[in-house]
Amino acid sequence: MPNRLASATSPYLLQHADNPVDWWEWGPEAFEEARRRNVPVIVSVGYAACHWCHVMAHESFEDEATAALMNERFVNIKVDREERPDVDAVYMQATTALTGNGGWPMTVVVDHDGAPFFAGTYFPDQPRHGQPAFTQVLTALAQAWSDRGEDVRTTAGRVAEHLAKQVELPSYPLDAERLTAAVARLAGDFDPMAGGFGDAPKFPPTMVLEFLRRVADAGVLPAEQEQRARHMLARTTAAMAGGGIYDQLGGGFARYAVDRGWVVPHFEKMLYDNAQLIGLCARLGTEQGTRVATETADFLLRELRTAEGGFASSLDADSLVEPGGESKEGAFYAWTPAQLVDALGEERGRWAAELFAVTEAGTFDASAGGERSDRRQEGTSTLQLRHAPTDPRDVRRLAEVRARLLDARGQRPRPARDDKVVAAWNGLAISGLCDLGRRTGRPEYVAAARAAAELLERVHLVPAAVEGVEGVRLLRVSREGVAGPHAGVLEDYGCVASGFLALAQATADPRWLRHATDLIDAAVAGFAAPDGGFHDTHADAEALIARPRDPGDNASPSGFSSLVHALLEAHALTGEGRYRDVAEAALATAAVLVDKAPRFAGWTLAAATAALDGPLEVAVVGPPGDARDALESRALALPGAVVVAAAGPVPGIALLQGRQPVDGHPAAYVCRGQVCERPVTDPDLVAVVRTAQ
Repeated sequence: MPNRLASATSPYLLQHADNPVDWWEWGPEAFEEARRRNVPVIVSVGYAACHWCHVMAHESFEDEATAALMNERFVNIKVDREERPDVDAVYMQATTALTGNGGWPMTVVVDHDGAPFFAGTYFPDQPRHGQPAFTQVLTALAQAWSDRGEDVRTTAGRVAEHLAKQVELPSYPLDAERLTAAVARLAGDFDPMAGGFGDAPKFPPTMVLEFLRRVADAGVLPAEQEQRARHMLARTTAAMAGGGIYDQLGGGFARYAVDRGWVVPHFEKMLYDNAQLIGLCARLGTEQGTRVATETADFLLRELRTAEGGFASSLDADSLVEPGGESKEGAFYAWTPAQLVDALGEERGRWAAELFAVTEAGTFDASAGGERSDRRQEGTSTLQLRHAPTDPRDVRRLAEVRARLLDARGQRPRPARDDKVVAAWNGLAISGLCDLGRRTGRPEYVAAARAAAELLERVHLVPAAVEGVEGVRLLRVSREGVAGPHAGVLEDYGCVASGFLALAQATADPRWLRHATDLIDAAVAGFAAPDGGFHDTHADAEALIARPRDPGDNASPSGFSSLVHALLEAHALTGEGRYRDVAEAALATAAVLVDKAPRFAGWTLAAATAALDGPLEVAVVGPPGDARDALESRALALPGAVVVAAAGPVPGIALLQGRQPVDGHPAAYVCRGQVCERPVTDPDLVAVVRTAQ
């Protein structure tokens, strides 16, 4: 019989609707029930594409005996971290404070006020790898609540008090000296052999790479540091694009690699990763970068696009090895030499095995490092393409092989899709698709970005009056065109505003600029902190045991850094100095993070580079055609530049005001801080104007 989650909109919660656990959704009713019964509350947090969430669900939440213990001694709440990032953030902070580690699935046990007194991540069904069984943990916690309730509640209160402390951040300017120091610290963490930073596991450091791309061309680094930044960028992007973390057949990146060399990924494909990597790879301006960006965009449109025009959150890591068989992580993507021969024939199969590094031993055992053995696909390999062929005949052969293997793979059981639309991640997708579409002259990508923006406009944007002043609010998730009840957090406002600004630049349609500035104004009013930074939740959001505030980037931009980017771009397009002032004040509060942990401040550093260097504002005006396209293409190559192209002035876009073609020819106006050089009609002179500042 289905439990309460049967009425949820989250696909992750729906995965647990048939559990024997008497799950509740997050809300006051669950805590009222815990008070009535005088039992503690389990808060279980995960997401649909999480492999170990599935493992724990199968081992424990589907087990009748474990469920009976949970139902008798606890009230149980299931949370989708992607739907409620505020709840996730608070309890992840508690988990790392109590255990020194974090991750999903996350298991937190709290009192009736939501204060945590125990936290952990995955617990096995039997004692294993030095971990107690989940039932042993539950029994001990229930006994402690019963026998030492006052002590437990005192501990919970202390943890809650610690989490609620708000530290005002000191402010320092993010100047060229700090950017140079950040490059030096990143170089100290850089892996010269495999690319990326640190050791396994390795996540795509997309935002750090964008910072390195911008700062290398900003003219603020010593020559040695500039060269080092370029090397770290090129080495890492090439290693990821050639590794098993990249889907060499269908495009798109997995969430992270479990090994140092990018060979074996955790196979879930997340929208936020791929949306960012489309933009980064497109902006590289290299043949490989453009190919990978295009293949990844095609993957988004083919496999993540929803019927309403938005983009689904993720593809699962797990799938069936064969119809009706066992579910394994990576089963959809991994190959044996024999499978290649079956799909391609003897000669081409052997050629493909050598090219893609598919071996009889397989790459999983050799590269999985500390991963638990039950997740490996023994004897199978991920596909790598470390050295793409250059001979025209082999290039054609590779294209044919990829097409045939993609078709053969399509006959396998597919991974499940989490089809909820998350506002922030769709904002990232809009930005990435606009970047790619403009740089490759492919209007279909800009059209896809527009369709996603129209879904957000239609479903996620809601009017809201604050103290009699009209404004907007943003809802975080929707599914099948229906918005969920959860309010947007800061990352939603920042990423969607940036997406709308990218679309305004790509289309010269002031409607998107208007929506973006409405969101920015709402965010500045509702999320601001006294020191110039920002909280992650709105001032009138549901009160949790602490108000989340984390300026550090993770796998996607923080709300802080995404809003700073939007503020700088809005200033460039509108000329309104208030946006620049707020951005600079916010950047100053991030100096401590930049100094201590630049790997978690990549998007902030990219914004600081743009602020230090401008950002450049470029208006390209003239009739559509090759001449205007050439000017626009050259302008887009300027790192961090805000570029808008139109036939002439457009009401509502200040950067285009007064801009006219020169002697009937398309012209580029290159400006910084609304101070412009003479317009140029020769694309080669756009760069000259840039370097002459």
